[in-house]
Amino acid sequence: MGDPDDLHARITTAAGKAGVPYIMPNAYGYPLKPEGVKDDDPYGKLVLNRIDDAQNGVSSSVTLPCGFWYEWSLATGEQWFGFTIKDRKVTFFDDGTRIISVSTWDQCGRALAALLSLPESGPTPALADFKNKEVRINSFRVSQRDMLDSLHRVLGTTDSDWEISHERVDKRLADGAEEMANGVFTGFPKTLYGGVFLQTNKEADFAGTMELANDILGLPKEDLDEATKRAVDMVAAGWNPFPGV
Repeated sequence: MGDPDDLHARITTAAGKAGVPYIMPNAYGYPLKPEGVKDDDPYGKLVLNRIDDAQNGVSSSVTLPCGFWYEWSLATGEQWFGFTIKDRKVTFFDDGTRIISVSTWDQCGRALAALLSLPESGPTPALADFKNKEVRINSFRVSQRDMLDSLHRVLGTTDSDWEISHERVDKRLADGAEEMANGVFTGFPKTLYGGVFLQTNKEADFAGTMELANDILGLPKEDLDEATKRAVDMVAAGWNPFPGV
């Protein structure tokens, strides 16, 4: 499943040949610097390669670190944010209080629209300000505990209505790596998401430690429960981005 390994590079190469000045690479997620990517981090290397693809000598990259997509991650299943909403089950990673930065699809769309509305150059803010740089945005700084509390408000439930379990992040990472080695697809989100929930991950809550572009782009403050309700509605409608998995 998935796209051919060279698809991103072929698209960006074609964009360069067509004289496209700016490319937003498929490099969403968390802020990333080359010196911060370890040799055993294939996903980090992939993201850096995609940014390099966009900086092709003609085009420049404009990267949008936004954290995990909130609705997607909450609705997709246990291997992502730990929630199985339909069955009222959640796996808290460690104690479930690790705060991370996340964004909604709507906020990402607004950020892109705002970027495209900027003049290409001239007084700040201009699109050229972000040439080969990150445009860090955010919707919420939340923990799994915050997510469950929001689900309670949306669904009218309490902790007693849910099956709540706990798992150490290091165990989750090890299990995910073993699953990936055995060709089990869901091992990938376990390792990807587990790595962000590590207490040692300095970029996981980037909205609390780094400068954001929210104000420059005029992005609104959002309501967590409204975003949670969208995820609940997705689950109720049978949404599944990975049919057959």
